[in-house]
Amino acid sequence: MSSNRYTYGVIEQAPLDLDVTGVDGAPIETVDYRSLSAVVSEIGTMEPERTDENAAAHDEVLRAVLQSDGGRTVVPMRFGMVFKTENALKNILRNGRVAFRRSLNDLDGMVELGVKLVTKDEATVDRPAVVEDVATRLRAVADTEAGNDLYSDRLVFNRSYLVERDDQTAFDDAVAAIEAEYDEDLHVQYNGPWAPYNFVDIEIGAEGR
Repeated sequence: MSSNRYTYGVIEQAPLDLDVTGVDGAPIETVDYRSLSAVVSEIGTMEPERTDENAAAHDEVLRAVLQSDGGRTVVPMRFGMVFKTENALKNILRNGRVAFRRSLNDLDGMVELGVKLVTKDEATVDRPAVVEDVATRLRAVADTEAGNDLYSDRLVFNRSYLVERDDQTAFDDAVAAIEAEYDEDLHVQYNGPWAPYNFVDIEIGAEGR
């Protein structure tokens, strides 16, 4: 049995019963320190391979945490965060307790949603006008936004939004209205809810692992 702990994220300490398995098919458990719990699974390596299957498992665990117990708040870890021992992870929870608690408070009741707009074949659009219009509509129903790379010439808009759970229906409606208006020229790709990766700023160095 490995002592390595693959870590998905940090939540308020509470019982956690998830009907999913993690990276490499391992069962999910928690490592607790005071009021915090790290969501983890055992793993036999410190450098897990970033396969599509493992990346999907990482995201699926975090999504299951978000949806558990009527909706939880989670501070997500990036893919591949592994600690050699449970004690090493508890040290991170202890040393980072203030930052984790601040993030949990800031993200309380929030989820991340992503919106991309991609031009259809041969379509020509006024990109600045589209971006301004779409951004204005979505800001009205979101708490904050984060810009992502426009990694393709056809990608007009790519942003992530932090949205109150209670406002998600309004955000859904805003995206549906955008999709209906721009359907002739643009594909709208709407994804989530996700753990709020783009709205957490906690750095954990290799020395802490």
